[in-house]
Amino acid sequence: MRARATDARRAAVLGKPIAHSLSPVLHRAAYEALGLVDWSYDRFEVDEATLPGFVSELGAKWAGLSLTMPLKRAIIPLLDEISETAASVEAVNTVVRTEDGRLVGDNTDIPGMVAALREHGVEQVESAAILGAGATASSALAALARVCTGEVVAYVRSEARAAEMRQWGERLDVEVRTADWAQADRALHAPLVIATTPAGTTDALAAAVPERPATLFDVLYDPWPTALAARWSMFGGAVVSGLDLLVHQAVLQVEQMTGRVPAPLEAMRKAGERALANR
Repeated sequence: MRARATDARRAAVLGKPIAHSLSPVLHRAAYEALGLVDWSYDRFEVDEATLPGFVSELGAKWAGLSLTMPLKRAIIPLLDEISETAASVEAVNTVVRTEDGRLVGDNTDIPGMVAALREHGVEQVESAAILGAGATASSALAALARVCTGEVVAYVRSEARAAEMRQWGERLDVEVRTADWAQADRALHAPLVIATTPAGTTDALAAAVPERPATLFDVLYDPWPTALAARWSMFGGAVVSGLDLLVHQAVLQVEQMTGRVPAPLEAMRKAGERALANR
């Protein structure tokens, strides 16, 4: 249902830790641009133990929730329904409260990744590489199912992680081959490299960036640029940042929660850039 500017509604991002989240900046910028003057968007530090109590108290004023770690799987049993996209990776980052009070979960990280890639001219690649094997890596695989026509090589640190990535590949119908992290410099020659690791993990790879790199999608946004992204840009490669992902997935969240389409992408991006510049 299309939101009216005079409707007082609430939304928030939940997670732990949560103080660093840019989601309030992005969503509030959207509300301002859309004229939703009585809408509010907050952040709450919530973990798996306190999540059920928080969700049980959501009243009619609530439009929806954004979920970050460690709640993307913990939220699922508390919902009335989840989308096929969310089910494919067993992760929900978006909850919308319908008019009849039902809670519906979705995953906007996956289409957000695809949208961020397309914005940078990446519509389809013949192969790709993923650095890391955490929760974000499964979403990256799901995104690659939509843009990669061939093999995806995942560079990981343990056989347990390797097995998980191969299982995700089978589930998502993506051809996945795993390789040891010690060979991660080889990933940098792929047509598309998606770095899903924590800050600092890929710094040592910066020296191995080839002279003509293709496209790097580094899911980090703070600090930015990472050493790998900076070197990649210096050599003329295309770089998709974590802020690109954050903005595109937030655009989809705003559209679902408010019913306003399209959400104000550029206003949200500029707000995010200003917030990062001031940190």
